Amino acid sequence: MNTSALIRPAWTPATIALMVIGFMVFWPLGLAMLAYIIWGDRLDGFKRDVNRATDGIFAGCRRSSSRAHRSYGRTGNIAFDEWREKELERLAEERRKLDEMLAEFDEYARELRRAKDQEEFDRFMAERSKHTASKPASAKPEKGEDKGPHLLDD
Repeated sequence: MNTSALIRPAWTPATIALMVIGFMVFWPLGLAMLAYIIWGDRLDGFKRDVNRATDGIFAGCRRSSSRAHRSYGRTGNIAFDEWREKELERLAEERRKLDEMLAEFDEYARELRRAKDQEEFDRFMAERSKHTASKPASAKPEKGEDKGPHLLDD
């Protein structure tokens, strides 16, 4: 930005005068000038960010070939564009391989959990059968005891 300009985002006599005149003529003009004085030095970065954000939106209108319908635009350098396209395809292939490996690992971990759960269940059933076998089957329940089957015996 040219710092020798008469109207620049700084507290110069010209910008202060324009701000005061703006407030006297129509208050939003004065407020706009005040905002320019305070945040005007950030306008270049803001403009750059807005341009980058809107380039992707409006670039789709200019593209005509089916290969150019990617989410990125062409640079004009054919060699670079071809290299970038090959690299992106290679990365997409790597991503697909990683996704397959993740699915395989998830299946392996699921099978390990199932085997562990099966082992715990089998141990529980074995202990339960030992516990119920050690109790005499002919024992009569006392008065007031429930006569139904108990799922959790202590």
